[in-house]
Amino acid sequence: MSHAIDPANVSALLEAKPSSPRQPPQGPGTGSLRTAAASRLLLDQFVRRTVKVGGILIIGSILAILVVILYEVFPLFRSLKSTPMPALSIRSGGAPLALAVDEYQEAAIVVREDGIAAVSLDDASPLPLEALDLSGATIASASEPRGGTVALGLSDGRVLPLQIEFTASYADSGRRTIAPHIQAAPSLTVLESAAPVELLTYVQGPDGPVTAVKNGPSSLLIVQATERRSLLGEVAREETRTTVQLAGDAGEITALAINGLAEDVFVGASSGKIVRIDLRKDAPQIDETASVSGKPITLLGFLIGGRTLIAGDTGGQVSSWHLIRNEATNTRHLTRIHDFESHAAPVAAFSPSVRNKGFFTADSFGNVHLHYGTSGKTLLKDKIDTSSLSALAYSPKGDGFFAVSREGKLFPFELDNRHPEISWQTLFGKVWYEGYQGPEYSWQSTGGTDDFESKLSLTPLIVGTLKGTFYALLFAVPLALLGALYTSQFMHPSLRATIKPAVEIMAALPSVVLGFIAGLWLAPMMEKVLPGVFLAFIGFPLMILAGLLLWQKAPDSLRRLAPQGREVFVLVPLVLLALAFSFGVGHLVESSLLGGDYRRWITSVLGFEYDQRNSIVVGIAMGFAVVPIIFTIAEDSLSNVPPNLAAGALALGGTRWQTAVRVVLPTASPGIFSAIMIGFGRAVGETMIVLMATGNTPVMNFSPFNGFRALSANIAVELPEAPEGSTHYRVLFLAALLLFVLTFLVNTAAEIIRLRLRRKYQAYA
Repeated sequence: MSHAIDPANVSALLEAKPSSPRQPPQGPGTGSLRTAAASRLLLDQFVRRTVKVGGILIIGSILAILVVILYEVFPLFRSLKSTPMPALSIRSGGAPLALAVDEYQEAAIVVREDGIAAVSLDDASPLPLEALDLSGATIASASEPRGGTVALGLSDGRVLPLQIEFTASYADSGRRTIAPHIQAAPSLTVLESAAPVELLTYVQGPDGPVTAVKNGPSSLLIVQATERRSLLGEVAREETRTTVQLAGDAGEITALAINGLAEDVFVGASSGKIVRIDLRKDAPQIDETASVSGKPITLLGFLIGGRTLIAGDTGGQVSSWHLIRNEATNTRHLTRIHDFESHAAPVAAFSPSVRNKGFFTADSFGNVHLHYGTSGKTLLKDKIDTSSLSALAYSPKGDGFFAVSREGKLFPFELDNRHPEISWQTLFGKVWYEGYQGPEYSWQSTGGTDDFESKLSLTPLIVGTLKGTFYALLFAVPLALLGALYTSQFMHPSLRATIKPAVEIMAALPSVVLGFIAGLWLAPMMEKVLPGVFLAFIGFPLMILAGLLLWQKAPDSLRRLAPQGREVFVLVPLVLLALAFSFGVGHLVESSLLGGDYRRWITSVLGFEYDQRNSIVVGIAMGFAVVPIIFTIAEDSLSNVPPNLAAGALALGGTRWQTAVRVVLPTASPGIFSAIMIGFGRAVGETMIVLMATGNTPVMNFSPFNGFRALSANIAVELPEAPEGSTHYRVLFLAALLLFVLTFLVNTAAEIIRLRLRRKYQAYA
């Protein structure tokens, strides 16, 4: 049966208005719900943006710290700059023999054959200077200016010591004026034949002046003056004259030098040898001969402090030498330390720094080299437009140098060389320092005198940092991980709710408190019971195994006293008993097997010195600071392993121990590894515990019986006393940069390994 569709009805349906959508119910609480939802949305957005801004600020702060550190470290490795200034022409009166300048580089004193003159370094104009009475003689030679003293060898056989000074005065306008002065001491007749003194050396020793002059081709005259002051202030002077003849194979005397304490005279010979004459004995005599090269020695001189000898020869070779003492034979030997870059011509001039171990050498063709005695490096090679260079002067502040030619032309140079002692070798390698038996790693940033040789090797500090971290983790990692494993997998939940917060509270202990306790209580206590401490590593396992066997044999009525998950109440008495037993046996072992004094036994048998504040003390104290961090993170990782994994392992017949070790532990390994790395970072950056619980000595060994010095502790101790902008100051910032980089690399490596472990075990989670 068919039905026809009425077109009128279809049109009506199409024209009809659609019904309105269903409205949500309206009520008195609808508006408040909307307001609450909108508030939560705004709060979520605010918190999200706050967290984002906070993260950006933290990253920005870290980068800002890095920029500040780099800003302070960068000048250490900036190359030096030498800027030539306009040359000056000074009045020529014979070849210049010696040159001295003031610390402001405004005035100079030139020793020439016809006398001494003072000139301005601005325009070479002459400056007033006291008249020097030479009694008709001329100047035949001059010693290298040392400590403001220069000795003149006169043509009539006399030696005239002079004291050179520069006095600064200031006008009302603030303009500075430098006035040079000379003061002559009584002359000394050394050559009775009135022959010219062609070669001499002079030094003011502890007991009086010592002079050595060449009085023949291979003959040396040594004049030692002993000055004694009476109660009335009168000075009595006694002179001792000794003539020393060089052996025939030494050749002719070509250079002379006396060390700073006037203990030895060093003679350079035409055979290329250095002859050392010992002045410590009743009569000066030749003690040894050292071969420098096969070419004649042209120059001998000492760096500041008078302990490093510099030798130059006609081949342009420059070398440094130390007088090393052999403790076994109680003898001294001249030892070659460094060979510097050679000159292209015979070495003709030498000028040491009065602030550090830097020195200039020059050859007669105008080639000037700047060397540094500690590192053995040649820092600068420059060429002066002259072929008759005669004398050099290193400015007292180290910010310039001056060269003068035989024709009287003065060449000034500005020098920007603020950190000459820094090189990769001195920072991280072995260096042969003055007075040492051989090259060593050493940190000793300050000394009691200006001639101190800074020892800025960071290697002992890096080793100390790693050493402290190693012993801290050696103590903390097993204790924290095993504690976390037991707490999360075996301990009763009610007991775990108490133990875990108690361990976490340990993290709130201030480092200074732990360091104070370790230094004043733990270190003396450990010194008394150290053999027992080592025996405890044997006593603990044996006592716990014995307790386990007895516990398995115990009746059920007794075992019910410590139900499952509360076995710790049985273990704690066993641990205390094992500790007491180990200490008791330790005293017996010390008295019977170690000769009654384990410290003497450690020194004589093992070759280690025992320090009361040593690495064992630091390991225990710093371990207590690291344990809460590792324990908390590891326990959370173990507890967050999905329960279905453990349940499945137990259902397949595994024991609780097998399940914990073979299923739960590998699955939680990413978090456990992160815990160890975070503990590593905590130990590396620790300052107060390391500072207070060790001897804070930068030694280079991994002996547990010695202390050490860490990078962080070194920064904390020395940064407040380091002059801002000094080499010491910037090296401390370099130590901070090393800590920064070390922590960054360790954390980056830890994160990479953690992600790999997570991907490996996430299929089981």
